[in-house]
Amino acid sequence: MPVPLLDLHAQHALIRDDVVKAMLRVVDEQQFILGKSVADLERAVCELSRTRFAIGCASGTDAILLALRALDVGPGDEVITTPFTFFATAGTIHNVGATPVFADIEPGTFNLDPRHAAAVRTNKTKAVIPVDLFGQMAAIERFTDALPGVPIIEDAAQSIGACRRIGDASVMAGENATIGTFSFFPTKNLGGYGDGGMLVTQDEVLNTRLRRLRVHGGATEYHHDEVGYNSRLDTLQAAVLLAKLPHLAGWSAARRSHAARYDEAFADVPEIQTPVLEEASESIFNQYTIRSERRDSLQSHLKSAGIGSKVYYPLSLHLQPCFAYLGYREGSCPESELASKQVLSLPIYPELRPEQQDETIAAIRSFFGR
Repeated sequence: MPVPLLDLHAQHALIRDDVVKAMLRVVDEQQFILGKSVADLERAVCELSRTRFAIGCASGTDAILLALRALDVGPGDEVITTPFTFFATAGTIHNVGATPVFADIEPGTFNLDPRHAAAVRTNKTKAVIPVDLFGQMAAIERFTDALPGVPIIEDAAQSIGACRRIGDASVMAGENATIGTFSFFPTKNLGGYGDGGMLVTQDEVLNTRLRRLRVHGGATEYHHDEVGYNSRLDTLQAAVLLAKLPHLAGWSAARRSHAARYDEAFADVPEIQTPVLEEASESIFNQYTIRSERRDSLQSHLKSAGIGSKVYYPLSLHLQPCFAYLGYREGSCPESELASKQVLSLPIYPELRPEQQDETIAAIRSFFGR
């Protein structure tokens, strides 16, 4: 049977009536720009992330861009980040005029290694952007220790609702960073019906500036303290997200259940490395990503069986042609480069049926002669 990598139709069928009602309320209210649903969603995300402030914006990419601008990152500055993530993380650093500085990843979690980040710090370092890759939070507290005094932008595009323990405390994605950024791209665990993003912070001064930057740099209409952006979260998208938000915890729990089932099914397949989770982490599994030296052949095998899979990410950012001016070469970030040759993400969406997962497991086990 066909098994898609992601099935948004299955999710929509379960929540369609609630979403349509929410969207129709916005249509009736005729407040399409920064309407009531935006403020309601901002309050809800504050509660979820345990932060004082949340600021809706047009996309997850814009969220990082606005965060950098709010921290006065610009020409002559350096920002440390991971080469093993989606392009937007490094692209926004370039677009504010700063220089991306890549440090290698931890081979197990795929997240930026704080020790490597500390090793590339210079007197030009203005911020660090760790990414919560595939739904597992980066160890923000380790970056605080490794890079004292450096603001932390937590790229939590893939991890809304994830948490990790620090001692006896539980910390939510975005909670401990200088600024946390979320994406509501449709494929995310909490995805809209278009683009959207959110920033969170505990800092009142940053909150004020971020709200100004998202509306052309003006706190009041037609009065501009600085040049900002047109980056407002659409009210219709906010309404969709509010209708979906009550389901997020259940969806994340279903993903964790699917992940545990995969872990068990592949435990006796030495050719596969299943995701490595830090003991302190509770991932939301935006992706379930395995490693195999035979990745390309395995993916071809799955495709022939009608089973979806995807490589996140096939070329590390430090080797992208657009960043050739930075001078990185193969071997600069060996763990990232090796991961790009081995990783493969499998279907793990909440609505994945047991028989679909059985089909996926059977196809993979048969490929390895199990």
